Order: sequence, then C-alpha cells, then structure tokens
Amino acid sequence: MISSLRGTVLSATSDSVIVEVGGVGFSVAVPGDVAHTARIGHELRLHTSLIVREDALSLYGFADPTELEVFGHLLGVTGVGPKSALGVLSHLSVDQIASAVADDDDAPFRRVSGIGPKTAKLIVVQLAGKLQPPAATPTKASVDDEVTTQLVAALIGLGWTERVAAEAAERSTADASETERGSVALLLRRTLATLGPARG
Repeated sequence: MISSLRGTVLSATSDSVIVEVGGVGFSVAVPGDVAHTARIGHELRLHTSLIVREDALSLYGFADPTELEVFGHLLGVTGVGPKSALGVLSHLSVDQIASAVADDDDAPFRRVSGIGPKTAKLIVVQLAGKLQPPAATPTKASVDDEVTTQLVAALIGLGWTERVAAEAAERSTADASETERGSVALLLRRTLATLGPARG
C-alpha cells in the first residue's frame, strides 16, 4: 500500500499530477485545488490511496489526511467509484460535504458531474454520522455575505469549481480592505490576481 508520497512535481493537469520520488514518476489523480496549486519543480506531499483493479493500479492523492478519510467514506457509498469520489472532493470541501450530510441536503452532490439524484441521496444517507460536523463560524454582515456569494458565482462562471471559488473568495475577503469588501468587481480582481488562469 502506498499511503503517502513526497517528491518533485514533474507535470500537472486539471485533475492529476506526476510526482517524482527517488527517480520514479508517480501519476496521481488529485482534486482540482491540489492540481491548481501544484508547481512544476516544487516539492509536493500527498496522502494517497492505491486503488487496485484487474486492469490497473490507480493512485489518488490529497493534501489533507481528512480528505483522504472522506474519500474512503465516499467509496463505501453504493454506486460511488474512485472518479466520482474524487469529483465530489474537487467540487466540495470536507466542511461543505459534512454540512450537506448534516443538513440532509443532497443538492451539492447533484451538482457534481457523474453523480445522479439517486447516488446523491445515497451519499447523504450512508455518510450520516460518519463525518465530523464543521466548526461554527462567526456570522458575517449580510452585505458581506451577498458580495461573497456574487464573487463565488462569478468565479464559477469563469470556470473554477465551487470548492476552489469558495476558498479563494474567503481568502480574498479576509485580506481585503473595507472598500474592496463592498465591491464584487474589486474583490474579483484581487481574487483573480491570486488564482491566475484556470486550468481547463
């Protein structure tokens, strides 16, 4: 079992990286946020799951061990394979997944490519009680919420996944000035400068 990798990034696409470890290049399927932040020539550490099939050995990697744990839980859901589980973790953070399950809300999962209504409902039902509830966060002013929501929507419209968009919007809002927080356009400019071009 290959449980982790640490090495130099040789290449990166929208959903995979090749990491060189001891002269050997490992191809690893990863969530979109990992693929986006991976830099060629830089070191990357991944917590991995090796999926063994009759015709292939496939590695799936995550920056956080909690994501790897949730990946394992998703694989235990009827009808969810490795690619679908990775798709969920590419579009939703661990907290977003836990919140949806706790709220009995399958809508976020239905928005993931390859997840149909029946499978989305099964995810909510079969993961109930298995995930750590997200920590409570302070309530923000409604105007900030509205601007952030519009910012996330704009980023999704430009091709970012919901997860990457939400995390980037949160970082930008936290670092922004009062003036920037009141303007979707200013926040979008700040966020795009941090994110750079989206990978297709």
